[in-house]
Amino acid sequence: MIKVLVVDDEEPFRRLLDRELTRKGFSVDVAPDGRAGLSLAKVNVYDIVLLDIMMPGMDGITMMKKMKADPASPAIIVLTGKATVETAVEAMKYGAYDYLTKPYKLDELVTVISRAYEYSQLSIKNRRLEQQLLRKDAPTLFVSDSRQMQQIFSLIKKIAPSDSTVFLQGESGTGKELVANTVWHFSGRSGHPMIALNCATFSENLIESELFGHEKGAFTSAFETRFGIVEVADKGTLFLDEIGEMPLALQAKLLRFLDTGEFRRVGGNKILHVDVRVIAATNRDLRELIRQGRFREDLYYRLNVINITIPPLRERPDDIAGLVRLFIGKYDQRLSKEIKGISPDALDGLMHYSWPGNVRELENVIERAMIVCDSDMLRHEDLSVPHSSYEGNRDNACSLEEIERSHILRVLREFQGNQSKASQALGIDRKTLYLKLRKYGLSDYVKK
Repeated sequence: MIKVLVVDDEEPFRRLLDRELTRKGFSVDVAPDGRAGLSLAKVNVYDIVLLDIMMPGMDGITMMKKMKADPASPAIIVLTGKATVETAVEAMKYGAYDYLTKPYKLDELVTVISRAYEYSQLSIKNRRLEQQLLRKDAPTLFVSDSRQMQQIFSLIKKIAPSDSTVFLQGESGTGKELVANTVWHFSGRSGHPMIALNCATFSENLIESELFGHEKGAFTSAFETRFGIVEVADKGTLFLDEIGEMPLALQAKLLRFLDTGEFRRVGGNKILHVDVRVIAATNRDLRELIRQGRFREDLYYRLNVINITIPPLRERPDDIAGLVRLFIGKYDQRLSKEIKGISPDALDGLMHYSWPGNVRELENVIERAMIVCDSDMLRHEDLSVPHSSYEGNRDNACSLEEIERSHILRVLREFQGNQSKASQALGIDRKTLYLKLRKYGLSDYVKK
């Protein structure tokens, strides 16, 4: 139902439009002047404003200037008497969609309202997409040679058509975002954007603004109204990565949003509503976070409707050959190379490595190997994975943890303890690297 706000100082005219537009199927609110109209617009979402220009107190032009400060402001149709046509034309310069001179036919007004509504919806959609590129990753990148990943791919095709929340679990670099993207591609929402937010990359003060948007002046650097990603993703899919890093205070607001689809921008009073499907992912043990009081149990159960656990790469070595072929094809074009494949001994080495950084680390290894390779075939000497790591695993029966610790230490030494460069080379984020450093007692080494 199209929601209309009528702002006019003539009470008989307000009553007439309220009655007739309601009869035509519109939802109508009325206000006697610009100040009252702005007060209503601050707490309610309107699609169309029918605005008189000449009013006591705050006139129509002033009200329109204030409303247009919001990029999601409704379409404004100016209503004016014959004597103020020039003023109405001036109002068009400030963003009015159209104007009608009194008296006019009701059917004419209804037609203009309908056109203005279609125009405003298209404009809002275009502005939202300007803030985030539409994702176009293809599901053909989903490599599923292993039994585990084939089962996951089969499950994805079953659950994708529903709108149920999906909860992805797995170590960093296992491909959780790719799984989320594949769910989106096979869903009925694939014609609308899938928007991702990594909850670990924003401070506690900024993540709410990133998620729900903010009003102009909501905080020191809020120089203009900004859409949150929930608005950008309207009718599409919202991917919340590293959900375990979300601040506890924001979790309550997210829970309410998941239940109702309603939210408020930071610094705003207006209740907004969107329709999105949520996919959440984490590499953390949320049950442990719940025990520590760092994650809401009710939010966990609200997210955990459809659970997909992605195994680490070391548990699905059958996928490695296919992934290597995929990455060779990807970087052949980017690097202007003509590499045909990988030698058997080099592939065997990759198959026996523990991959602490999972698929992301494998991609980094292949990219580096292709840069240094001077033939048409990747060889063992092109790979940055140490031969001793996987040889030790087979011959000396080292544990996976020992192999992982050894490799992390080697990479740290290679980059003189620089955690940013080391985490990038390992294919893991800095927080995951930090946790592994603490786990393996390497923190002191990094401080040196």
